[in-house]
Amino acid sequence: MHPNSAFRPKEDDLAELLVREIGFAAIFAGTPDGPRVAHAPVLLSDDGTTLQFHLARGYALTRHLAGATALAVVQGPDAYVSASWYADADQVPTWNYVAIEMEGAATKLDDAALVAQLDTLSTLHEARVGANPPWTRAKMNPALFSKMTGAIIGFELRITAWRPTVKLSQNKPADERERVAAGVEAAGHGALARLMRHLGGDRDGA
Repeated sequence: MHPNSAFRPKEDDLAELLVREIGFAAIFAGTPDGPRVAHAPVLLSDDGTTLQFHLARGYALTRHLAGATALAVVQGPDAYVSASWYADADQVPTWNYVAIEMEGAATKLDDAALVAQLDTLSTLHEARVGANPPWTRAKMNPALFSKMTGAIIGFELRITAWRPTVKLSQNKPADERERVAAGVEAAGHGALARLMRHLGGDRDGA
């Protein structure tokens, strides 16, 4: 999390919204072999207190995760910011980005909870892609589905700390923020430019 408090989202639900919409995270934890990371689709509970995911058994992280304190990071849009976009020549380049960190203890899910997680994930994302009819595990051979789920382990992270960073030039005056947004947009990062214009407008002089 960025140490500058100007880069904290003011909207209470923004971090949860980003996690739900992006739906994919890097999961970090310490292991006896050193720090390890895995990447997985995630499901945030309705009340924002738990995050579920599953990992292949072969990940270096998987066998050490149950009972460990873990960090899940959801990355939003990001882009390089050229110092030439500022009026003041005494500036340096930087990077604007969105990142949501969630920390907590990880527990292993039982088989029923893992299957429920997979069903929820497929229902959610099949609806998003507009599949008609949507895929469900009912289309699979049950024995093959069971064999494939045996190759993964489900986890739940009970979130004890949220650390969101929404670094969108909020610490710059409005005119400079707009120049940066225009530069970012011209470089092909339209989503980040839109976020800058939406979230940065109430922080002049921060």
